[in-house]
Amino acid sequence: MDGKIGLEEHFGTADFLHDSEGVVPADRWDELKSRILDIHDRRLRLMDEFGMEMMILSLTSPGIQEIPDAPTAIQTARRLNDYLAEQVAKRPDRFQGFAALPMQDPDAACVELERCIGALGFRGALVNGFTELGADREALYYDMPRYRPFWALMEQLGAPFYLHPRNPLPRNAGVYEGQEWLMGPTWAFGSETAVHALRLMGSGLFDEHPGLAILMGHLGEGLPYSIWRVDHHNAWAKAPPKHKAKRGLRDYFQENFYLTTSGNFHTPTLMCAIAELGADHVLFSTDWPFENIDQAALWFDAVDMSEGDRRKIGRTNAQKLFKLGGDGA
Repeated sequence: MDGKIGLEEHFGTADFLHDSEGVVPADRWDELKSRILDIHDRRLRLMDEFGMEMMILSLTSPGIQEIPDAPTAIQTARRLNDYLAEQVAKRPDRFQGFAALPMQDPDAACVELERCIGALGFRGALVNGFTELGADREALYYDMPRYRPFWALMEQLGAPFYLHPRNPLPRNAGVYEGQEWLMGPTWAFGSETAVHALRLMGSGLFDEHPGLAILMGHLGEGLPYSIWRVDHHNAWAKAPPKHKAKRGLRDYFQENFYLTTSGNFHTPTLMCAIAELGADHVLFSTDWPFENIDQAALWFDAVDMSEGDRRKIGRTNAQKLFKLGGDGA
């Protein structure tokens, strides 16, 4: 399929470069570094070869979220968003941008979000999981009351929010001690992000702001397979749920969440996501540079599905959600 649009596609800069929190083997770092830094050369050639028309680019993880000093986070987010805007301006037909946000300071995050959407023309925001703050590196999750004005602004702007993974803080990762192979994309990324998403659903956020659109990668970090059980056991005791949400969490998952295929190129998993959320809430992505564009594209193009669903997932859902125009407008 030609014309595919990818949404979890990362970049870095020479002075702000991460190796996905050390999970990439040392013998792969040089290759990965070259992929992260490149935007207009190898990346574009691969896009052309495998039928990708556009990528919405985002800062590589853990990005701004690992900066514990709020003023530094604010300054760094602004600088890197400006850099991304410069890159997008070179080829706006092939690239768009997600804002990196200093969630250390919710007011500052609102200011930067408005600037990125209004002045820079970005299509939404991608935030790398919880944010660290202060000398103790407090982990801030976005169901906290301090973020309600931020979510109100996201809804007002109609800007989608991509909740991207990161590893838990070391002090919260005891279950992985001695089993470090489970960290990163193998397991910890998905587990951490799924819990964060459930926190958002249970907080009452979507009762207050029903227009919010939240994206998750990797076909939902296991939630399509588990969400029924989450609701079932909330009601199992035949008592009012202990969370603040007014409805079953599955309702919010189906209405407010969108899942991408990034880094999860497995047909049964895709079919589960479609069965749970519907083809209108699933979108194509690759997770470049951590995954390969050719593997993602060749798999997706060969999946046994209707061509109408393939077109939605590969292209038109993204056009609608991110107001990209074209045949999905």
